[in-house]
Amino acid sequence: MSATTTLSKEEIQRRVEALGEWFHNLDLGGVQTAPNHFLWNYPANKFKHFAHVIPQDLTGKTVLDIGCNAGFYSMEMKRRGAARVLGIDSDDRYLAQARLASEVTGLEAEFRNLSVYDVAELGERFDLVIFMGVLYHLRHPLLALDLIHEHVAKDLLLFQSMQRGAEEAMTPEEDYPFSETAVFDDPRWPKLHFIEKRYSKDPSNWWAPNAAAAEAMLRSAGFAILGHPEQEVYLCRRVEAPWGAGAAYPAKEKRA
Repeated sequence: MSATTTLSKEEIQRRVEALGEWFHNLDLGGVQTAPNHFLWNYPANKFKHFAHVIPQDLTGKTVLDIGCNAGFYSMEMKRRGAARVLGIDSDDRYLAQARLASEVTGLEAEFRNLSVYDVAELGERFDLVIFMGVLYHLRHPLLALDLIHEHVAKDLLLFQSMQRGAEEAMTPEEDYPFSETAVFDDPRWPKLHFIEKRYSKDPSNWWAPNAAAAEAMLRSAGFAILGHPEQEVYLCRRVEAPWGAGAAYPAKEKRA
């Protein structure tokens, strides 16, 4: 870990402003990057509610931050002593913001332009994968979870997705007869709400799962839920995926 920057506050302010609007409000040498954020001091004000579920000491551990934005979670994991932190995003401006944050704070993380659909290119697994605020922006969300399971997750997954609909999750039966239709009208049934046009003026919002769908998708991809410290947030452990899971089709396993 390198020392913090010797840049003046004025120079930091200039470089922050040159990188345009920030979604993460970071304190960079006394400069707030998004002081007027509509979610207030985001994401620090959110992280404080579930920070305790992540090991305080990450010494020797590796972390992959998918959809890292300006690097808030990447920086936090470096503060906990992670040996290596890699943040990926498909937005070059966010990556430039993250690199500036790393430079100013002296928290040395690596940032690369890479899609979640291309994580196999990394060729390595990470002790902790952070997948926060990304799922609902994806056209193919379950594929993304399958790829994370198959290629980069080694142990823990920190997951969050915007949720809409019923907050209570039902546990479906193992099977239903073809004639059963009423169960699909139960608001607690796992549902992904498809957003064809826009939601909250954002054309990148494609899906809004209810709580049951978010949890079922995690299990279906091979992630056991260890904790649910806050609404929408889950800490999971990678386990063997159930039959039929996986990014490749058809599945290798045979039906019994």
